[in-house]
Amino acid sequence: MNRYIRYASVLSASLLLFLTTGCWSSNEIEDVSVIVGLGLDIANESRFERDINQQGASYPKKKVLTATVQIVPPITGKNEKKSGGSSSSPSKAYLNEQLTGDSVFQIFRQFSLRRDRPLVAHHLKVIVVSSELARRYSLEQIFDFILRDNDIRPSCLVVVSHRSALEALSSNEPGEIPALYLMGLVDNRYRSNKIIPPMSLIKLDSTMQSGESFLLQNVVTAQGEHKFSGAAIFKGSTKKWIGELSQYDLEGLLWVMEDVKGGSLKTYAPKTGHTVTYEPKNSHSTIIPKVQGDEISFHIKIESEGRLIEDWSFPEIPSSGQYINELEQQFEEEARKQIEQVLNKMQHVYHVDVGGFGDQVRIKHPKLWKKVKENWDETFSHAPITYEVKMNITDFGSSTD
Repeated sequence: MNRYIRYASVLSASLLLFLTTGCWSSNEIEDVSVIVGLGLDIANESRFERDINQQGASYPKKKVLTATVQIVPPITGKNEKKSGGSSSSPSKAYLNEQLTGDSVFQIFRQFSLRRDRPLVAHHLKVIVVSSELARRYSLEQIFDFILRDNDIRPSCLVVVSHRSALEALSSNEPGEIPALYLMGLVDNRYRSNKIIPPMSLIKLDSTMQSGESFLLQNVVTAQGEHKFSGAAIFKGSTKKWIGELSQYDLEGLLWVMEDVKGGSLKTYAPKTGHTVTYEPKNSHSTIIPKVQGDEISFHIKIESEGRLIEDWSFPEIPSSGQYINELEQQFEEEARKQIEQVLNKMQHVYHVDVGGFGDQVRIKHPKLWKKVKENWDETFSHAPITYEVKMNITDFGSSTD
């Protein structure tokens, strides 16, 4: 073999060997505690914390918040009986641990005094903030460390719990991991028009910096089970929780904001009072800002195509052109009620724009936007809004009437 070819072969082999040595900085999963959920509540010390504090195991701090970390998988045999801030059992696939303090970072480091395996947040899926904590403190304060920390994945979902975040991260269902369960609910958007676009950590950061008011998906809990229901409203100027929109409000808002491609719209037939339900297959909305001098108003155009998916009329009414036209008008009226209700809450109850109206002014009238953006929520609250809704029933499922 030519000497130069031999040297080239040895050099190539050495280079390949160097590149295939693996990740030098990796940690064995058995040596770390992987957290998939983080809950943030107002301060409520666990029994464990109270007991150790009586033994002098405390440090200088204020009781501001309690952080819950959800760890998977739990350590077999550890804390099998529920005690203090830890909850785990042989049937549970996770372990929740809590500590209280006034610094999220310091709380995370306190876990190092309690667990032999360090916490890693590379796979964090969900952050749950209780509405009570978010009402007292700005999200910029609560999330300051979380947004600075390079170890926390910026794609994780941020939601608000109606009651405590610990409840939202707990479950009675054997084998269920609440953090993954909440993450999975977002995937049902194509089935329901009551789920808002997910707010990731990185999206939350940019939204807060924009100064706009915004929504976070709301989670309600009962008997160890969870459900998305409505949305929490955050004021852009303070980044604090100021109220909630109901499921019915969200339906109205999504008609305005989004291209709805699923869910249901239920109403009652005008003459018989029977239940009738429409399934939107697609829809399109346009928010048109109108400017006269410094006066701003809006007109919303919404058009949807979908299916008559349920009709309780009996004996069955034939799907004649006149009947379908009556139902379309009835569905349009129901959608208008939803839109009217949510606009009233936005403009006259909470005085916030969480529907993207300001974006349309910014895009189409940038000079005017510079003049009004600092006080946009108040300007929006007085802006006249008109809307038109067009529903088209294009099929009737597999009905053969």
